[in-house]
Amino acid sequence: MAAKKTHEITLNLEAGNASMMDLGKMLGQTGVNLVAVKRAYDEGTAGQRGDVVPVVVTVREDKSFDLRLKTPPTAFLIRKALGGKGSGQPGHRTAGTLSRARLRAVAERKLPDLNTTSLDAAERIVAGTARSMGVEVED
Repeated sequence: MAAKKTHEITLNLEAGNASMMDLGKMLGQTGVNLVAVKRAYDEGTAGQRGDVVPVVVTVREDKSFDLRLKTPPTAFLIRKALGGKGSGQPGHRTAGTLSRARLRAVAERKLPDLNTTSLDAAERIVAGTARSMGVEVED
């Protein structure tokens, strides 16, 4: 029989280089082997270095763990596509313009974590996030 799940924690960590300090803060109370978690995360995200990759860590009673990697946050992907930050005053100041091609690329990358299977719907979701950041979307 499998050990019962005791904790499920979501962390936003730098891909391929997770900080032991962040892991310790969030997972220390679980008693899980932090070095093993760091190794598993870094190996799983080595190809995405430089990105922020969320991970859901599930810890069981016997201190074993599972990692479920997710896609980077939408706002992070939009900032990366723009090469800058969002607006300090969305609706008043524009942070930049996102082309349809870049919007589609971000939507394709986020599609597995969105609650839709349609690429058009995913584009609308990403466009809404962009607008809330003060980024214009080309028509």
